[in-house]
Amino acid sequence: MKIDYRKAFIMGFWVILSALFQSIALVNFSVPGHLYPAGVSGISRLLSDLMLDYLSLNIPYQLLYFVFNVILALIVYKYIGKYFTVFSVLQTTLVSVISGIMPKMIVLDDILLLAVFGGVINGFGCGLALSHDASSGGMDFVSIYLSNRYNRSMWNVIFGVNCMIVLTAGLVYGWQLAMYSMIFQFCNTQIISRMHKRFTHEALNIITKKPDEVSEEIFRNTRHGITQIKAVGAFKHEDATMLYMVINSYQCNDVVSAAKKADPNAFICVSSVNEVIGNYYQKPLE
Repeated sequence: MKIDYRKAFIMGFWVILSALFQSIALVNFSVPGHLYPAGVSGISRLLSDLMLDYLSLNIPYQLLYFVFNVILALIVYKYIGKYFTVFSVLQTTLVSVISGIMPKMIVLDDILLLAVFGGVINGFGCGLALSHDASSGGMDFVSIYLSNRYNRSMWNVIFGVNCMIVLTAGLVYGWQLAMYSMIFQFCNTQIISRMHKRFTHEALNIITKKPDEVSEEIFRNTRHGITQIKAVGAFKHEDATMLYMVINSYQCNDVVSAAKKADPNAFICVSSVNEVIGNYYQKPLE
């Protein structure tokens, strides 16, 4: 793997910031509120508590969290980007270390506030990593693998898996904490889904009298195909062309700007796409 030092530095910065926010959520919200986060961090917390309470084994959840993430990274390494995997493992390593030494800085007694704001902060930390081509590891590895395979966002599927973690915790430690843990996870998932746009799509309908110029300018920004459809304005009966294309949501602003640059008078309609089936180019993770 050829190293791009500038890219590595930028990714490293966001990964460190991501790990810091996630550690704050764990140390100051999840642990004090006895809440179980989503994914591997939740599994690690739950197993650590179960082994301590029922087997008298005091194994720090940070250690379990690190081990599980390394195992998952090794499993999916060949299916997802190398940069993505390396920096995701770095992120989980930093979370394991920072959460182990970070002092508690926020004191709240209201478990609802712990669940809501803890989930938001944790989701923001995970979203920072995902938005810069890394992740917080764990179930993110699984979600990215499934999203790459099926070309659609799989975060709600992962949320369903996380509910199973909460149900287990509810059976053992009581349903009240389990329900608050679901609030924590829901807030976490909602923030991630809004920050991470790689597997959400938009459809663009562009009405223009300069279809070739607009298409060429768009192709300078993206590799997605464009369908040209001859059209006639119903009011003035003037000939025009409708350009139709589907792109990733994070590319939308750049594509719209390119179209307006080529034809300032272009009429552009943007709509959400639930699913893409067929030949669609998805830029691979590096």
